[in-house]
Amino acid sequence: MKNKNHKSGFSLIEVLIAILLVGLAIASLVAANGAFTKANGVGVDLSTAEFLLEQMKELTAMMPVVDPNETTPFGPETGETVADFDDLGDFDNATFSPPIDTCKNPLNNFSTFSQQVIVENVNPSDFDTVVSDYGSDFVRVTVKVFQDSTEIISSCWLRAIY
Repeated sequence: MKNKNHKSGFSLIEVLIAILLVGLAIASLVAANGAFTKANGVGVDLSTAEFLLEQMKELTAMMPVVDPNETTPFGPETGETVADFDDLGDFDNATFSPPIDTCKNPLNNFSTFSQQVIVENVNPSDFDTVVSDYGSDFVRVTVKVFQDSTEIISSCWLRAIY
């Protein structure tokens, strides 16, 4: 009769390979989780910037483009504050930090964000060409939203002077 000394179980090499494979799987899951978290944060920032852009668009949508009694260059009239802005021209070259909502109230919860508004007259036959203030019946409104001085989103739209 032969004496068989056969033990069942894993060798040291097999155990090391199994540990290596499990470690790689865990490292991959941790890296993927970090990437998903970062992507989610960027999505939240973009969503917030879009919300702030829409706040400015809604605020200015029903305002007259220019004050019918003024012929001064775009921008606020002398002594006028944000609360007194009554036409779109008042918003030219304005920056709001913290940003404002549709009622011109500061949104202090978004203090890392800011809104910048540019209002400029454009040529009626070429909306990319800027003309002097009151030089045409069309204005282009550009709103940019920044987070910590980095532009997140911008949008332009046209309005006719009526």
